[in-house]
This record gives sequence, structure tokens and C-alpha cells, in this order.
Amino acid sequence: MRTAKRMGLRTIAVYSDADRDAPHVRAADSAVHIGGSSPKESYLNIQAILRAEGDAVHPGYGFLSENPEFAEQVLKSGRVWIGPPPAAIKAMGDKANAKAIAAKTGIPVLPAYDKNPEFPLMIKALAGGGGRGIRIVFSQSEFKQALQAAQSEAEHSFGDSRVLLEKALLAPRHIEVQIFADSHGNFVHLGERDCSVQRRHQKLVEESPSPAVNAKLRAEMGAAAIAAARAVGYVGAGTVEFLLEEGKFWFMEMNTRLQVEHPVTEAITGFDLVEWQLRVAAGEQLPAKQADIRFSGHAIEVRLCAEDPERNFLPQAGTLALWQPSAAVRVDHALESGMAIPPYYDSMIAKLIAHAPTRNEAREELAAALDETIALGIPTNKAFLAAVLRDGTFGEGKATTDFLSHFSFESEAPDLQTAAALLAGDYGEWTGWSNNPAHGARVRFDEKVLGFIADNTRAKPIHVVEGNTVHFARGGHSFTLRNTLYDPPERKGAGASDGRLLAPMNGRVVEVNAKVGDTVDAGKALVVLEAMKMEHALDFACAVKIRAVHVKAGAQVAPGNLLVEFEPA
Repeated sequence: MRTAKRMGLRTIAVYSDADRDAPHVRAADSAVHIGGSSPKESYLNIQAILRAEGDAVHPGYGFLSENPEFAEQVLKSGRVWIGPPPAAIKAMGDKANAKAIAAKTGIPVLPAYDKNPEFPLMIKALAGGGGRGIRIVFSQSEFKQALQAAQSEAEHSFGDSRVLLEKALLAPRHIEVQIFADSHGNFVHLGERDCSVQRRHQKLVEESPSPAVNAKLRAEMGAAAIAAARAVGYVGAGTVEFLLEEGKFWFMEMNTRLQVEHPVTEAITGFDLVEWQLRVAAGEQLPAKQADIRFSGHAIEVRLCAEDPERNFLPQAGTLALWQPSAAVRVDHALESGMAIPPYYDSMIAKLIAHAPTRNEAREELAAALDETIALGIPTNKAFLAAVLRDGTFGEGKATTDFLSHFSFESEAPDLQTAAALLAGDYGEWTGWSNNPAHGARVRFDEKVLGFIADNTRAKPIHVVEGNTVHFARGGHSFTLRNTLYDPPERKGAGASDGRLLAPMNGRVVEVNAKVGDTVDAGKALVVLEAMKMEHALDFACAVKIRAVHVKAGAQVAPGNLLVEFEPA
């Protein structure tokens, strides 16, 4: 929207029920409501979007951005599509077809299997991206369950359950090349981005240039990326993704849109890639030729996500009580204090991007900016990202796609009791602890102390009070202390240890694989939840016998809701 307005273009936002009060709605010149909170009712509803006014459609980098039918419908409606031709989207949108195109072009590809697969292998959804519908399988015994999970996730995310079976590399680099083309036959590449730091096949840290790519390899990968794009008559912004291992690279897929991590390329080139998109869509030639493109310094981006490091990084919805981003780096977000983070969309809530003359300077600046950023009220991966940036292996530029499987994150934040003592020290009062063994160590405030903390006129650590809960930030860490004294019994001690499976997050129930009287084997999902566009299987390390089931497929649940009651088998 900022780029469009700078270029003299009026902007129209579309929004769902959940985003009615979102900042992007107010930022646009006008806004149109398109449906309910779930993506199928709104952001995936082509006809609802097309009912909005406007002469052109920018699809962003999620939802329908790589949907050829949407692109066709936009063009049929007489509007400008700010993206590649529908035929190019279709050709590259199917991963198997994209690999075949790359192979014909002479670009190396990894072996794929129709039957008799060799392990380890990767199961990939043929449609879509963003880490959805992907599973790595190491043996035949894991294959059936992984295949079903990948197909289910692909169906719910993209409406297409088809998958590709491909040879898996266990510790490659994930390198992608930003390309651009115009309608006059001009093509350029804008260098590479290293996206190797991933969890659940979703990128968390992206940087440019890659520590593993020299000028010769950059030219080779850039030429391969342009060849793949030229083969499908590409126009606009696109990203060709490769796996890199020991100096050899293989085509993986092409994203026919602008990427989440495009700001790192903007930082090192000085170009506004959204402006390039708009100019190309208007029929102009590319603003620069390959010989004119220079790279300056080093840029790193991290994705700030609403997820709980204490719960295996499960996505979390809730209220963002206080948001104060660092002013030292670029922060792309649409957040404000007091806004709701809904459970219906991706868990990424912001991106922080640092640009400096050297990689180490960018790394240190970004880690410091994460420390300075305040995000209270919901758990985030803020401290985790800072720890990754400060890790020795990452610092040496040696991180590959298996980096996080070996990375041990132990928060440097004080434990709850120490945090409470810090808060008490800051305010000079403390009412003690509830030491009932059934409760564990729990913080207890009285009204006097809460009222005292709520006095925001004092120069104290940043904090917010919500009822009987205090959120505060100190030393780069975020804390939540809550008065549990009057909690109902279900909130005290309920969990796996007492035979109760509770929802760990907001989400939609996709599957219930438990019936009263059934014995469910260890590791088999009792319930599968879909939250923030990912599926999460809830299982146990031991076999259990089902005593009661309290949910059905399709139900929406909140953290703490009772799902299943069981006993050891």
C-alpha cells in the first residue's frame, strides 16, 4: 500500500470478519468486507474478492497468490493481474510438472518415485507451498501415516490432496533465486537468498547473500533460474528454489509470486520489488538490466511468529496486549497494541530485517532489535530467534536445513519464581507464593499489588495488566504472571497426567481418531487440530484406553478445552 500510494495509486483492502478492525483495513483508501473468518469464506473466495472495486489485483504472497483460476478470473473481469500469466502459474504450480520442465531445460532435479520408493524420501503437496503438506520419511513403517498426514494437510490447505514422492537430502542448503521478467522479453535475477533455517519445513531466518554461494555459483544458479522462468513465458516477480549440497544444486520448485522474504533482496539491491511488480504489470520494461544490478552489504530477516516455545512451538492465538517494535531495523507488520491475533491464518505476525556492511554486523543488529521489540500478551518465538542469530554454528555461516534438529534452545529468561521476584523488586511489594503441591509453584497477587502495578506513571519495566494477569518485559524477555488462586478446578493440574487431553491452542478439529472403549497405540494421533494453516497431531508416548470423547470433527476449540478422557492401556 505504501508503494502504491507513493506511485499515485489508490488502494482498496479486502477483509474477513476476523480482520474487521485490522490495521491494513484502515491503511487503505477504502475497504471491502468479503466474508467470514475462515479462509474458505473470505480470502479463498474468488467471487467475493472480485465483487470488490478496483482496476488491478495484487494477490500478496498467501492464499490465492499462486492460484491460476484466480488469475484467470481477474483477467476475465477486465482487471490487471499483478503477477505472472495464468499459464505460467499453472505450469509451475504443480511440483511434478515444474520438475519436468526444469529437467527439459537442463537443470538438475532430484529423483522422484511413482512406486517402490527409496528412503529417506520427501512427501510434498503438488499444489501450494509454505511448508504445508510436506513430510520426510525415513522408513517404510512410517510411510503410510506420513502420506495420510501430508495428503490431509494438502487437502485442507489447498483443496488438492495430490503429493509428490522425491529423494530426500538430509542436510542441504535451501537456496532461492529472485527473478524478474517483463512483457518485452527481458529477464534478470537479483541474487540468492539462503533460507536454510527452517522448522516443520517453514522458513524462520532468511539472508542474502548466502554464506555458501560465491560469484561463480551465483551466476550459474541465476542462469538456471532464468532458464526455468523463460521456459514458461514468465512475467513479473518469481522465485526459483534450489537445494545445494557440496557445490551441486538441484531444482526444487518455483514460487510464482513475491516471497515473504523479499525485503532482504530489496535491502542489498536498493530496489523496491513491489514497485517493479506494479511497473511490469502496467506494461513497462524492467527498471534495470542485469549488468546494472549490484549487491551491497548483507541482509538478514527473521519471522516473528505467535507460537509457544514451551509447547513445541505450537501456534497461539490471543490478544497482543502491547506491541512496540524496534526502531533500529526495518519491521514489516500490521500490528497494534490490543489487537486480536486470530487462529484462522498463518502464525507469522511480523518480519524484522537488518541490513549492514557485513554479515556479523547484520546478525548482531538484528539480535539486538529482537531484544528491544516488545510483544506482550501472547507467546512468541522472539527470544528463540535471537538465540539462533547468536549461535556459533549460524554465526559461522554453516547452518543447513537440519540446523534446528541439533539446535538446543534454553531460554535465558529467569524461571517464573525468579521473574516474580524481579517484578516484586521493581515495585517493592510481593505477596508470596501458593505452595499447594497440587498447584505447583504459582504466582499469587492481591488487589493492592495489582492496583499498584497498574500505576503506569512510574518509570518501571514495560508492563500491561489484564484483569488478574500481568504481562511484562525485562532484559529482552517476555513474562506473563497470573493470579491462579480462584481458577476453576479444570485449570489447575488438568492435562495428560490425570487422563485428560486438553487443547493446547485455538484451532479447528480436523480428525478424531478415538472412540469410547478403544485402545489407541502410542504415537497415534487421538485428535488432529488445524491451527494457523498447519495440522498438529495430539498423541501420547504410551498406549491409552479411551473413556470419553468430547469433540467432533469440525469443532472450533480454545486452549484448555477438554477433548478426550483416557486411562493407561
